[in-house]
Amino acid sequence: MKLNKAQFRALANKRITLLGMSGVGKTHLAKLIGHNGDWFHFSGDFHIGATHLKDEIVDNIALKMRKDPWLKTLLNNNSISVNSQVTFDNLEPISTFLGKVGNPEEGGLPIDEFARRQALFMAAETKAMYDVPAFIEHALNQGQEHFINDAGGSLCELTDNRVYEVLAEHTLILYIKTSNANEKMLIDRAQKRPKPLYYQTEFLQWALSDYLEEKKLSYVAQIDPDDFVRWVFPKLVANRLPKYQAIADQFGYTVSSDALYQCKTTDDVFNLIDEALD
Repeated sequence: MKLNKAQFRALANKRITLLGMSGVGKTHLAKLIGHNGDWFHFSGDFHIGATHLKDEIVDNIALKMRKDPWLKTLLNNNSISVNSQVTFDNLEPISTFLGKVGNPEEGGLPIDEFARRQALFMAAETKAMYDVPAFIEHALNQGQEHFINDAGGSLCELTDNRVYEVLAEHTLILYIKTSNANEKMLIDRAQKRPKPLYYQTEFLQWALSDYLEEKKLSYVAQIDPDDFVRWVFPKLVANRLPKYQAIADQFGYTVSSDALYQCKTTDDVFNLIDEALD
């Protein structure tokens, strides 16, 4: 959706897709403009976990429970049930399912299983983004005039370019570009709390090969899962930034994370968008 600021302001039903790294401020922006209730807040990650990966997440939880003899007995006797536990504010079950690659004794996944889960996540994210037009219609039917797609940080990794065309057709794509300071903050956060991540296949193959060579390891099962995430995250950021920019250049607009952090009200956000559109 290519518009100037006058056209965007005049829209009776505004629709935005937020693009950028996790932690860059997408949810902050969504909450700023949606606080009065007339914006439908679509969380891409929540929809992935609650819909397209729900069965896989439940199976993963049940698998972990079966490692405890008492819980295993309860499951076998149908004395307890398992659900995904994914909520709008709790996406931890998705991270737990995605997991980290490396030594199983340190909580890592074997490379084949890790790759299988990575592929399932990417397929689920693609489906979730294709669901956006239907949810826009759903929001209107609920009486919510405007729509914001709070997409995950891995949106730039989709191999189906048609997804970006669909999002651009139905929404204004707004890329929140990290400043150097913000980028450092995201990297520091990942160093302190390494989290499961999605990696594009070719990037993952390169990263594993490079890591094994640098650490003088022979195979993936020797990898310390948390150490790999700490090592790879700055490289992942550097790999994703030009992808985000390319999507914004072709399909959308760019605002800076520093400018976004100065926004305190809905009007501040719209003024920031105005600048991007002009």
